[in-house]
Amino acid sequence: MAEGTAKLIDGKQTAQDIRLEIKEQINKIRESAPSFKPGLAVVQVGDRSDSNVYVRNKIKFATEIGMKAEHFKLPRVTTEAELLAQVEEINKDDSFHGMIVQLPLDTDNVIDTDTVINAVSPLKDVDGLNEENAGKLARGELKKCFIPCTPRGCLELIKRAGVDVDGKNAVVIGRSKIVGAPMSDLLLWKHATVTTCHSHTKDIADVASKADILVVAAGKPLWVKKNWVKPGAVVIDCGIGFVPDATKKSGQRMVGDVDFPEVKEVASHITPVPGGVGPMTVAMLLQNTFDSAKRALDRQQVSRPTPNGLPFHTTKRFLHWARRLKL
Repeated sequence: MAEGTAKLIDGKQTAQDIRLEIKEQINKIRESAPSFKPGLAVVQVGDRSDSNVYVRNKIKFATEIGMKAEHFKLPRVTTEAELLAQVEEINKDDSFHGMIVQLPLDTDNVIDTDTVINAVSPLKDVDGLNEENAGKLARGELKKCFIPCTPRGCLELIKRAGVDVDGKNAVVIGRSKIVGAPMSDLLLWKHATVTTCHSHTKDIADVASKADILVVAAGKPLWVKKNWVKPGAVVIDCGIGFVPDATKKSGQRMVGDVDFPEVKEVASHITPVPGGVGPMTVAMLLQNTFDSAKRALDRQQVSRPTPNGLPFHTTKRFLHWARRLKL
């Protein structure tokens, strides 16, 4: 592909498409299961302004597509024991199929984030951060776990751009538990050959320049330059940062980890910031919540009794063989 022709990967439009798809699936299921209503619980401690915005958007989008969405907002003085009690209460509530604890915690007390995240039932951990889900992802058990929302969103953007990751060289810059590490795992089990770069990686630009797919989640504004990118590579920018800009009312503008104006000259596809990966994170949260509700419905149908007193799955299996044997 010639320089200067990078195709923009529109995360905002893709996220909207996914929300509509989930809404249609919910309505379809309700034709045979009228009470089906995926439920999402968002637990927040404190009153960070950025967290308030994020939570408000999650609740808004979930409600718009027909989900039950509830915000559990706890004061800054909340203790770890009180937060764990709230998490356990939601764990036991069958009307909620997904739960997230909004991070970072805004608290006056010492609360161990890992303890709280691991207290969320793996069956409701739609953020995919519980160590059980993380372990299953690392082992390649993709159908038995929840994939963290940002990595899942990145993969969805790559797929919908028409790019097949199978056999490609992929480089992930960053190794956080939320984005970098699970992104590497996900690409690996989708059959890419994956290199993970981090703060101790030597000649990182040279490593990055060999990637067919480059995912950047380093937290360094405008860090990745044109010479880091292989011509024709797909570039996914997970970064969110700000740089001074006198033309803006706020005096600054939002940017990613990738120097977009430079890199778009050599990439084949690229995500913008804003409007790229960000909207997909919420869309994938809703997708994970829907998936969880569907799994719960499937479990309920498998265990429900039938007129003959046998479990549903046993009766279904019997009828299958009866038809084959012409009984």
